[in-house]
Amino acid sequence: MSISRCGAVFVCAVIISASSAWSQEPLSRGDLEFFEAKVRPVLVKRCFSCHSTEAKKTRGGLALDGRSSVLEGGDHGPAAVAGKPEESRLIEAIRYKNPDFSMPPAGKLPDHESAVLIEWVRRGLPYPETSKKLTRNAINIEAGRKFWSFQPLRPRPAPPVAENAWVRTKIDAFVLAELEKQRLTHSPEATKRVLIRRAYFDLIGLPPPFAEVEAFEKDVAPDAYAKLIDRLLASPHHGERWGRYWLDLARYCDIPESWAETKGSPHLYRDWVVKAINDGMPYDQFVVYQLAADLMPEAAPADVAALGFIGLSPSYWKELKLAPDVIKGVVAEEWEERIEAVTRTFLGLTVACARCHDHKFDPITTEDYYALAGVFASTKPADRMPLPPERASVALKARQEVQGLEAQIAKLKASKSATAQEKIDELNAKIEAVRKATPDVDIVPAVGVAEASLYVMADGPHKTKLVYKSGEAHDVPMQIRGNPSSPGKIVPRRFLSVLSPKTPEVFTKGSGRLELARAIVTDGAPLAARVLVNRVWKHHFGRGLVETPSDFGAQGDRPSHPELLEDLAARFVANGWSVKWLHREIMLSATYRQTSHLAKEQQGIDPDNKYLWRMNRRRLDVEAWRDAMLAVSGTLDPRLGGPSLDLGDAKNGRRTLYGTVKRRELHDLLRLHDFPDPTSHASHRVPTVTPLQQLFTLNSPFILGQAAALAQRVQKHPGPQGEKIQFAYRTLFGRAATERQLQLGLDFIGAGSDGTWRQYAQVLLSSNEFLFVD
Repeated sequence: MSISRCGAVFVCAVIISASSAWSQEPLSRGDLEFFEAKVRPVLVKRCFSCHSTEAKKTRGGLALDGRSSVLEGGDHGPAAVAGKPEESRLIEAIRYKNPDFSMPPAGKLPDHESAVLIEWVRRGLPYPETSKKLTRNAINIEAGRKFWSFQPLRPRPAPPVAENAWVRTKIDAFVLAELEKQRLTHSPEATKRVLIRRAYFDLIGLPPPFAEVEAFEKDVAPDAYAKLIDRLLASPHHGERWGRYWLDLARYCDIPESWAETKGSPHLYRDWVVKAINDGMPYDQFVVYQLAADLMPEAAPADVAALGFIGLSPSYWKELKLAPDVIKGVVAEEWEERIEAVTRTFLGLTVACARCHDHKFDPITTEDYYALAGVFASTKPADRMPLPPERASVALKARQEVQGLEAQIAKLKASKSATAQEKIDELNAKIEAVRKATPDVDIVPAVGVAEASLYVMADGPHKTKLVYKSGEAHDVPMQIRGNPSSPGKIVPRRFLSVLSPKTPEVFTKGSGRLELARAIVTDGAPLAARVLVNRVWKHHFGRGLVETPSDFGAQGDRPSHPELLEDLAARFVANGWSVKWLHREIMLSATYRQTSHLAKEQQGIDPDNKYLWRMNRRRLDVEAWRDAMLAVSGTLDPRLGGPSLDLGDAKNGRRTLYGTVKRRELHDLLRLHDFPDPTSHASHRVPTVTPLQQLFTLNSPFILGQAAALAQRVQKHPGPQGEKIQFAYRTLFGRAATERQLQLGLDFIGAGSDGTWRQYAQVLLSSNEFLFVD
């Protein structure tokens, strides 16, 4: 991960040319975000010092701070073909395949940076036309505070509507007013069977038992639906369902990098999230605990597990045989990752774009970036014992001693020495003595963080050592163009200027994590509330009020229903930041209760259902899909919490939430079904439909195993074949089979061999009705 000047000269000295057409289509949001988050930092760090209009001397006649100049190239003619990496000299050079044209001369670029440039060429070299220069006028923070998402929250009055009878909650008035303005009409209310299935999957991620579907359909009480919602919100499975959504944002994994400094149990963070959601922890408290639970006197010892949000961050390899400047670059990349995760998750802002220069679109300065970097430069990954402080330090020291003795025993066993057993016995005796002296030694630590500053120091010629100074905090200098070898002025640790009412107060308490967390939910409260409300709305409707859930800045989408978002966020805060209140408010609305049936005329006016004239039909995510199979086949293990289990284990009947997630090697079940990359913050999942998914359904040992279990369960049901088929339909779909479906089933089953029943069960599990929720 070198950031040397010669590396900077190279990547951009290779001339990038274009296809015959130099103009570009309007950039998609994905291309824009890719360029700003991935490509621009590489260009700034590696190229712009020599290849920009701001450089003292533009080398090779090549400037790379605008698409037209990139496509025009320099003195050496074409070197890249937009959209065709394999035909591009740029890609050939960074791959080191041509000894006469391998760049940079000091060594290859890091793989992830090479991959970024390859993907950039493949995408056709997208480049925002508004971003041709590295520098621009200073950001006007005061003007920036006037942007819609930075405004104070205030409830909005319900707008007048013509059809008042349809309105059940305040939400409906805002939705209906917009529908009437667009000359659209709402859809009828869904049937009770559809509503209970929708509510079950939304709140607990499991299908409703048929007995409960029947009871709900027969319940004529006016509050029957409200009681159903309350019961599901009180279920311990609610935290499992909504905890997984949060883990996407937190880039959670069970098996991190092998070189990670921490050796605690990641699952304790996952279980803490589930419990916090089940307990109805107010969202503002939920935020603060994840950044600074160890600094809060009111936190319980077990709450140190919440620090996994930062403690489980991706760790980058630091080869200490390299020079300090190189390792400083790796450390700076880790700061950027932390800032990206924290600000996108809690504030919906792309603050990491300000690492090399002031943000191109939002009122966020480079000083803002390095003010936050100082917080993470003063924070060390560390195992944390869920014990009172005085016991925790003793227990952790004893645990480390036991681990050291166990490592010695392992070496002795491998040596096969004649005297090994005697030494092993001595070491075992020491371990036993430690255990007796420290009863807490076997308590499993959580992965968290501690207050300590990291210093990257020389350790002889071209070598590096990392020195942590415990309990110490320090501010960091700005890095000119994002280069740690070009330090600028030191920036005090503080919050973002645009979200602070006046000049941001300097953080003085340790690393500043607690002050940062509290600033997010006080000074940044309006934005934090909007972001969370939008995330919950998006999961319920399949579409957000803002369709860029982690970007509420200038390049993000504007709200489809701005008054609704403002009112709901204001009332969310007024109701104690209660996420369960938010679920209930949304799900009791007439808007949520609509059928998902299409109306051709309205589909022509609003094909994306932006104005919510119906409910969106949604495909189950991989966790709910797998869990539903376990539930209907009778193999679901409903226990909560605990260490993860291999998803490839045929005996693993636990919910998918508890399946092992490896940071850099996802199980096929997850990889094929749109599970997010646990190396980075995932604002939402992008559903795909691929042939490999269908092959998985046909051939996966898991699917075949669940089909066999379901077939066995159905066959045990008393009665003739037709009654067994009806039992299968009621179990999977919460309804009886139609006459045609019953006849098709009877014709297929025939005499009813075990193999035929397994095939029939697999067909039902593979059906769209099982995979989708109306």
